[in-house]
Amino acid sequence: MKMKILVCISNVPDTTTKITFTDNNTQFNTNGVQFILNPYDEIALSRAIELTEGGNGSVTVINVGESNTEATIRKALAIGADDAIRINAQPHDAWFVAFQIAQYVKENPFDLILTGRESIDYNGSKVAGMLGELLDIPSVSIIKKLAVDGETATVEREIEGGKEILTIPLPFIAGTAEGVAEPKIPNMRGIMSARTKPLKVIEPVAVKTFSEVIGYETPAPRGQVKLVPADDVAGLVELLHTAARVI
Repeated sequence: MKMKILVCISNVPDTTTKITFTDNNTQFNTNGVQFILNPYDEIALSRAIELTEGGNGSVTVINVGESNTEATIRKALAIGADDAIRINAQPHDAWFVAFQIAQYVKENPFDLILTGRESIDYNGSKVAGMLGELLDIPSVSIIKKLAVDGETATVEREIEGGKEILTIPLPFIAGTAEGVAEPKIPNMRGIMSARTKPLKVIEPVAVKTFSEVIGYETPAPRGQVKLVPADDVAGLVELLHTAARVI
């Protein structure tokens, strides 16, 4: 069976980037920010490529984003995706993203849809579950292993106190995490071929907005460290009691 796999990818700030906000802390300041392919989505993409190696299928990546995300999409193509779809819209929230992708999939079915477990900017872990509901097909998160045999997949995920192994008929959706695959590094051939691989841009469909950003806050700065000599047990206890107030 030749599978058609769709991998949902996000364009996210590099974790080393200093984050700031504008307009009275209501807008994310993108000036000087380095954007990357969401690492969890990269894991999903790598597994999709493994599953389709040797002519066993094709991998399409899909992104909800404006033209500034195309460098990230081209990286996904360089890693090994066959083609790409960009839905030309600012991704307002998880519902908006899931709805746009679901509308595309309804007209262009896939055997398997993979997402990362979450995006590293908002850490919501919502899109995979929403896609399952919108498409009325099974959705499983957060998986650590994925194998496909014919029209059935076997996934493994961690639960409290152990592991859960599930068999699921295709099509279905999976939110992937570490362990599913090792991220692939684009080689020169992949980088060159990515320039000519198909990247289709489509317009978004109208969707009701259910949330809005009121404001952003950065974490409180860390306080200064107070060192206590190793033999000053009484002093440590006093600080824990009066300063830290944990005892």
